[in-house]
Amino acid sequence: MNSRLSKKYKDDIKPLLKEKRGYTNIHQIPEIKKIVINMGVSASLEKGAVEDAVRDLTLITGRKPVINKARKSIANFKLREGQSIGCHVTLRRDVMFEFFDRLVAAALPRIRDFRGVSRRSFDGRGNYSLGINDQTIFPEIDLEKTKRTQGMDITIVTSASSDDEALDLLKSMGMPFAEAR
Repeated sequence: MNSRLSKKYKDDIKPLLKEKRGYTNIHQIPEIKKIVINMGVSASLEKGAVEDAVRDLTLITGRKPVINKARKSIANFKLREGQSIGCHVTLRRDVMFEFFDRLVAAALPRIRDFRGVSRRSFDGRGNYSLGINDQTIFPEIDLEKTKRTQGMDITIVTSASSDDEALDLLKSMGMPFAEAR
């Protein structure tokens, strides 16, 4: 079962990038390897905060998240070793393309006063990170059942060797970047 975006990548975007960049080998063409979604939860919140984050992340991605635990105790943060402090999901292949499609087509346009995502969020190795303040921009989340707004970090890992190549890849896949100033 191939998603719409994976077919578009194979049929349209790969040949376009090969021609534009002058790649001689098809393995040089950048591609999205995985998408990692992370939700951190403050240790000072009530006990049900991690379970709510897990439920929301499960609804958004369709996969059960892994719960992150604290590695060591830090008294200033009221953090104890082994305490649940968040959750994360790693998406690959078709599920990754489906999530990326929903993120670009449905979720990002629902952000208030949205003018595009920043071009400066690349890490220097072709990976892009995006922070979202509110999980309710995803249509799967029911506003009636949401107790608190929860932010998330989304990291798109690509095989691109530079930020410029990754920018071309994500632009051609439909990521709405803000205009350069």
